[in-house]
Amino acid sequence: MAAKKILMITGDFTEDYETMVPFQTLLAVGHSVDAVCPDKKAGDSVPTAIHDFLGDQTYSEKPGHRFALTADFDAIDVTSYDALVIPGGRAPEYLRLDHNVLSMVKHFFDTGKPVAAICHGAQILAAAGVLSGRTCSAYPACAPEVKLAGGHYADIAVHEAVTDGNLVTAPAWPAHPAWLSQFMAVLNG
Repeated sequence: MAAKKILMITGDFTEDYETMVPFQTLLAVGHSVDAVCPDKKAGDSVPTAIHDFLGDQTYSEKPGHRFALTADFDAIDVTSYDALVIPGGRAPEYLRLDHNVLSMVKHFFDTGKPVAAICHGAQILAAAGVLSGRTCSAYPACAPEVKLAGGHYADIAVHEAVTDGNLVTAPAWPAHPAWLSQFMAVLNG
C-alpha cells in the first residue's frame, strides 16, 4: 500500500468518533492526514461532540474532546492531496456555507480523487453540488438533502457503508469498519 496524502475538513462540534477514529486509523496504516478548519491554523483545535443512540427518536449529544488541527486552512493546496475525508456532526451545517470548503470538495470530484463522507458530511456534498446521479448514504435526517441534490439516498443499516466510484459514505460512526475498509480499498485503487 502506497502512502497517500489525505485532507480532512472538519470544524467546531464535529462528531468525536467520526473525526478521531478515521484520523488515527489512516495515520496508523501509514497515510499522512492534514486536518483543517476554516479560519484556523495548525495547532488550533475544534471542540467535538459525542453523538450516541440511546433509544430516543434521534441521537443524543454530549461534549467530546478537543481535536487538534494539523495544517493551516488558508495554506491548503488541494491539488497536492490524494483524497478527502469529511466527518459528520454539527460542523457540516456551517461548513457548507463556506465557499472555500465547497471549492475544495468540488476539486476532489472534478479530479476523481477518493472522498469519504460520513453522517452529516453529506450536507457539504449536497451544498457543493456533487451528488447528482450518485449513490450516497448519510444520517437518515440528511436523506432529503441528498435527494434534493439529485443523489440516490442509500438507506442502509447504521453499520454499513456504500461505495459509488470514488465516493464512500456511511450513516454514522457504527459503520467505521465498513466505511474505512471501503475507503482504503478505493485509496489503493
